[in-house]
Amino acid sequence: MSLFKVSGSNASRLKPITNLNGKKILERDVQRIFEASLHELLGVHFLASEYSTSFGGRMDTLGIDDEGNPCIIEYKKGHNENVINQGLSYLRWLLDHKDSFEKLCNEKKITIAIQWAAPRVICVAESYNKFDTDTADLLPINIELYRYKLYEDGLLTLDTENYQKVKLQDAPKFTVDSGKAEKLQETFTLEYHLAMANDDIKALFESLKERILAIDTEIIEDPKKMYVAYKTTRNFVDVVFKKSKLKLYINMKTGTLDDPRGLARDVESPVHIGHWGNGDYEVEVTSGTDLEYVMDLIQQSYDINQ
Repeated sequence: MSLFKVSGSNASRLKPITNLNGKKILERDVQRIFEASLHELLGVHFLASEYSTSFGGRMDTLGIDDEGNPCIIEYKKGHNENVINQGLSYLRWLLDHKDSFEKLCNEKKITIAIQWAAPRVICVAESYNKFDTDTADLLPINIELYRYKLYEDGLLTLDTENYQKVKLQDAPKFTVDSGKAEKLQETFTLEYHLAMANDDIKALFESLKERILAIDTEIIEDPKKMYVAYKTTRNFVDVVFKKSKLKLYINMKTGTLDDPRGLARDVESPVHIGHWGNGDYEVEVTSGTDLEYVMDLIQQSYDINQ
């Protein structure tokens, strides 16, 4: 990605930086930047830094997302670090020590209900080589790869590393202390959600999906347990399937959505209304809903969350 600064009618290319405050940028510097704004950057609530495991390793960052999924975040500064394997090792440990994570959440006064079906492993790096992406391709669980770059004038870019996963039948399992084999991560599919809707809503969804994916080729469709998320680096709209309607959650804060028709319901103010999905606005979509108007609302969320 090339980044330019516009001044008047002139554009000048900004240069990536390798030094911060006169010193070479280290992995720890990147970690501090992300941990200070973790929810803004990745949609994850910060829990702990350098979290110790019983086998001597330390997770770079441990957090929980808005859906309640535990999140392990590892940072890679050099080209030879095996950050993906580190993340998987920590994931296995965490699933064998759920009580430690639950205790940490209690200590941090986290009120989000913990969901153990789909814990996340997130890797953050300046770049990925072929060995990284091949590893991520072949793993039957989802590893999230993000690319960052620091620029002069205090700017940071963050993008997802897109790759086409190889379809394998079964997620890997591990054995917990009880001797029971458990999956590292449950996989939810679009078909899992479509099964909840009638034929009219399925057709409506396909029309809406086509419009959403047409916004940007970088958009990722990410089926979760309770909804289907559409995102680049952060979710901008989440779709919850009902038999005779869709519920969309627009990831914008109360008072920021331009909605002259009043189609969206504020689920945060004046009273919080519990829901699955990110954001403070809910839009119900049926066969009679104006999808072009709905897309105007979704576009606003995409613009601020990309």
